[in-house]
Amino acid sequence: MLAPSYLDRWLEDSVKDTVRLTTYQGYERIVRLHIKPTLGRIKLENLTPVHLRALYRERLEVGLAPRIVQLVHTTLHRALKQAVADGLMPRNAADVVKGPRPVRKEIKPLRPEQARTLLTPARGDRLEALYMLAVTTGMRQGELLGLKWEDTDLEAGTLQVRRTLSTATGEGFSFSAPKTAKGRRSIKLPASALSALGRHREAQLKERRNVAGLWEDHDLVFTTQVGTPLSRQDLITRCFKPLLRRAGLPNIRFHDLRHTCATLLLGRGVHAKLVQELLSHATISVTLDTYSHVLPSMGNHTATAMEDVYS
Repeated sequence: MLAPSYLDRWLEDSVKDTVRLTTYQGYERIVRLHIKPTLGRIKLENLTPVHLRALYRERLEVGLAPRIVQLVHTTLHRALKQAVADGLMPRNAADVVKGPRPVRKEIKPLRPEQARTLLTPARGDRLEALYMLAVTTGMRQGELLGLKWEDTDLEAGTLQVRRTLSTATGEGFSFSAPKTAKGRRSIKLPASALSALGRHREAQLKERRNVAGLWEDHDLVFTTQVGTPLSRQDLITRCFKPLLRRAGLPNIRFHDLRHTCATLLLGRGVHAKLVQELLSHATISVTLDTYSHVLPSMGNHTATAMEDVYS
């Protein structure tokens, strides 16, 4: 059968130790939730493109986002490619099937006045510095939650991005290195973020004294009230979303704070190359392709510049 026997073996033998933990967890979730229930009783050698098209159509009809169905296709393609290489099936049925075209998520950055509005109710919040860093440095959620005090230099006003928090659950937590060399980077902090980080350090030391022997010291900058890593889900549901409601702001994603940082800088005329390096995009084209359409004023600049040439 295709699953659970082959897919479980593929996950364990071919995937688990070759990718980041979060990537493995994504593959496992796709297999468990979206592939096994439908294709689990079909023998590997009997699997055809018709089965795959039916799976994708059924997943779309029950309301699964095209982006997730595309991940189902990617996962199946990789698993079946390995099966062909191992001589378990003559051809990869996913080679002749196209997954649905994913719909690009709309970027919803905060406008300058909205960014200021967000930080007003955050003043005094135990995670004020986290929100300040997200907006002013564009750091990813996992990078913020993986930040350690050893990575910061408050006197020099800098921090180093060296790791990301992969998981944080009741069963434990793990860190991983940035995906690319560009992900490991030094960031010069603006005065507002540096000040917030300094206040956060003082508040955390006070928290540690108050809970005495209950504090677990992992040297993390942003933690629970007993020093353990914050889970991504708790940060969103218990902290960030309530903050948005208190500020009267739209229900944006936490990742939109990263987009906010980029669009605010580009809107102020900061060169795209500098924004690319701050956000650790692989190439400058990624930066330009991602943000040019949310900056309509850029078109005005080009028109004005051309008018200056001929006037």
